[in-house]
Amino acid sequence: MLRLANLSLLLLFPLAWFAPLMRAGMLPLFGLSEISVLSGLQALWQTDVFLALLVTFCALFAPYLKTIGLALLHFGLLSHRALPALHLLGKLAMADIFLIALYIVVLKGIGLATVETAWGLYLFTACILASLAISLLHSAGWGSTPPATP
Repeated sequence: MLRLANLSLLLLFPLAWFAPLMRAGMLPLFGLSEISVLSGLQALWQTDVFLALLVTFCALFAPYLKTIGLALLHFGLLSHRALPALHLLGKLAMADIFLIALYIVVLKGIGLATVETAWGLYLFTACILASLAISLLHSAGWGSTPPATP
């Protein structure tokens, strides 16, 4: 069951990257534009390359690499010594959720922008939290593969 849940994240993460995280617009008079992880990254690449690299790693690479690593662990193709690295990748992925929440709070606090959260934010957050839960359950021995017999 843990294997299937983890493998489903390989499909759900890309869906979450394209899904609308929020709708934002300047003042209530203008229409709201949908912002996804990928559209946000595209805009960020045009303004701040260093921050774009950091957010790209935290939003795309860290959670996906962690999911692939857990899949390899589940199928006995990766040593359990890799778990600390996978836990670190999971923490970096959580940093991205924090950044998104911070942006929403700052934009709403300014009062010049209208920001509405969209279903993609919940999907992306659920993927990150599911990945964290799968990792914790695996560490607790729920997803361990039985040792190979010679």
